[in-house]
Amino acid sequence: MLRLLTAGESHGQALVVVLEGLPAGLEITVEDIQSELGRRRLGYGRGPRQRFEVDELTLIGGVRHGRTLGSPLAIEIKNTEWFRSDKWHEEMSPAPGATKDPLTKVRPGHADLAGMQKYGFTDARDVLERASARETAARVAAGAVAKKLLSHIGIEILSHVIQMGSARAPHGVTPLPSDLATIDESPVRCFDAGAADHMVEEIKAAAKDGDSLGGVVEVLAYGVPVGLGSHVHWDRKIDGLLAQALMSIQAVKGVEIGDGFEVAGRRGSAAHDAIHWDTDDAKFRRRTSLAGGVEGGMTSGELVVVRAAMKPLATLNVPTLETVDVATKESSVSFKERTDVTAVPAMGVVAETMVALVLADEAQRKFGGDSVEEFVRNAQATAAAVDQHSR
Repeated sequence: MLRLLTAGESHGQALVVVLEGLPAGLEITVEDIQSELGRRRLGYGRGPRQRFEVDELTLIGGVRHGRTLGSPLAIEIKNTEWFRSDKWHEEMSPAPGATKDPLTKVRPGHADLAGMQKYGFTDARDVLERASARETAARVAAGAVAKKLLSHIGIEILSHVIQMGSARAPHGVTPLPSDLATIDESPVRCFDAGAADHMVEEIKAAAKDGDSLGGVVEVLAYGVPVGLGSHVHWDRKIDGLLAQALMSIQAVKGVEIGDGFEVAGRRGSAAHDAIHWDTDDAKFRRRTSLAGGVEGGMTSGELVVVRAAMKPLATLNVPTLETVDVATKESSVSFKERTDVTAVPAMGVVAETMVALVLADEAQRKFGGDSVEEFVRNAQATAAAVDQHSR
């Protein structure tokens, strides 16, 4: 199974990724990973950092001549801002010493205060540097590899923004994998052009007021086979794993599988996916996707649909949120660390990553294989057995 570890701080020298459990023989290049990292910087409403920060990536171990070796994959993503500014050499130095200007005005909505209390820190930077969403660059790098692995068994994953502030895309508009380039070309990564225009206007209005916006992203996974996850064990239910993975993304406060929240208000007769026998494909199929491709903690073979809701960013361009200076106990307003008006479009790319990592992990668990060839062969044999059983 896959195991992901990330290390590094927002203004530190680099982020480090270790991905363990990949089969041997998976073709992967720096360019493959950088392409996904570039998508993470997309989106109208991002701050100036996205214009000058480049993800300088190095494959450190686990790859030889463009193919994985079966050993842990190690990736380094250098922080170009650290190398550009002497300030961060001193502020984030690993050598013994102390900062000259500790941050003590904690920011509401961030990890600052709880982290300081948990670890006994007196400087919020000891918390915020790791809590920063910059860490998601490491996840996206790992997710690029997971997506590459999943592609060998026909799984494709994409995301699109369905809500930004109060602007919403029409319900039931479901893009295909071939639409991903069109989505990425949208300034807000919204598949519906009319809704995208309304979203941009929402962002402009929030920016004018120095405020921020949240929103909702939908992740779609095509080609997912039957039986990933388990109905037997609580900690292996695929919907639980997906929810945990998406909730781990910074600023995400809600997750639903399929039409989870909406179907809660319906009667049972209108809340479930009817099953029929498709004579053309010779398969059992669902007529709708209300359950989001998951039943009883397992994938059903239908389109997997997951949505993640991101709160408005807590750091505002015009700081107005009341807080306290933890050193003096005096009332104040929270300080401004660099921020965006919204990061919802980028969060969609990160959400793709987390869904890919969960599905790749469960696919490895189910199909196994020390090499990509064996992994694919096992997946094909399982699919053939399911088809035979259905007949």
